[in-house]
Amino acid sequence: MMKSKTYTDKVKSIVNLMIPWYQKNARDLPWRRKPYCDDPYCVYVSEIMLQQTQVKTVIPFWERWLRELPTIEAAARAPSAKIHKLWEGLGYYSRVRNLQKAAQQIVQSGTRKVEHGNSTCQFPDDFDDVLALPGIGRYTAGAICSIAFNQPTPILDGNVIRVLTRIFGIAENPKEKITNARLWQLATELVGISKFETKNLKPNCSHLNQSLMELGALICTPRNQRCLICPVKKLCVAFKENRAAELPNLGKREAATAQHFIAFAVECGGKFLVQQRPAGVVNAHLWEFPNTEITDIKTDAKTAFQTHFGVKPSTVQPLRTFKHSITRYRITLAAYSVSLKKRPGRAKGRWLKPAEFEKLAFSSAHKKLASAAVKSMLSGR
Repeated sequence: MMKSKTYTDKVKSIVNLMIPWYQKNARDLPWRRKPYCDDPYCVYVSEIMLQQTQVKTVIPFWERWLRELPTIEAAARAPSAKIHKLWEGLGYYSRVRNLQKAAQQIVQSGTRKVEHGNSTCQFPDDFDDVLALPGIGRYTAGAICSIAFNQPTPILDGNVIRVLTRIFGIAENPKEKITNARLWQLATELVGISKFETKNLKPNCSHLNQSLMELGALICTPRNQRCLICPVKKLCVAFKENRAAELPNLGKREAATAQHFIAFAVECGGKFLVQQRPAGVVNAHLWEFPNTEITDIKTDAKTAFQTHFGVKPSTVQPLRTFKHSITRYRITLAAYSVSLKKRPGRAKGRWLKPAEFEKLAFSSAHKKLASAAVKSMLSGR
């Protein structure tokens, strides 16, 4: 379908406004600095960490990861325990396992080394090859190729969806197939124009895509939009019609599902029992304290312990209750302290001194539980 001149001019104007705005206002993030911004591996790690995670949370994890595993070869050969420990607290742990699988695949395939800036890195520079890597979807592949290689590959995440629906006044739900396709087409047109020199701007696909993300993060936010300082407010339908708060139209949110667990910090002879979660489940390969899901929040802890371990404890002391969320689940973890003189026969896992906890990767809730259990033991409870 032919695009009108007015539409084409608007798209060009957005590009001409957004790139200079980004170059002046972009946050100083570590992966945007040299030499990291010239290394596709460093860009890749940042994009995987930023999936479903805020920038301020990612920064210390990214910096620690690059200190410990500065090359893709190092990531490929690192022990599983190490990559999980480096990721501990970042959540969505399938990301780190896929990151390592991708690194191993790249190294083993003999992917040619690419030169970018002053950096040389073994990393694919073709969009389809990047998209084929484990754990990488269309958005992440587009982000890596545009940021690392300055290619005109589109991106569409939550920030960009918000920006585009508001600028173009798109009232339909962006999750719907036709609307989603339209948004991808808009993103493609914008980054496509940025490939060519316009209005004395050098071609910069990287900065165009990052400007869309940055605008959504800093200005075109879900609430309390800062429309008056937006560089494209004169082109924005939502601003002109005072509809920013209505867009994007994401429909009704799926109701959260409540889950309840009982966990036991079982201590015997100064050591605690911990268990490793199996592959193929949520938080796979991470360590945790023995726990069981309950359907009745009034379940007696002593009874639950006896069912789990086959022995009746003399005392079960309430320790702490933790609440956290994983995707659409709202989880309540009621933790109890149990001190035994003899290790139960059904106890599977490892008995560790508190000092040994630091060697293992725990989920966030169980890491907090470990700290509470140690404090309880030291206080003589």
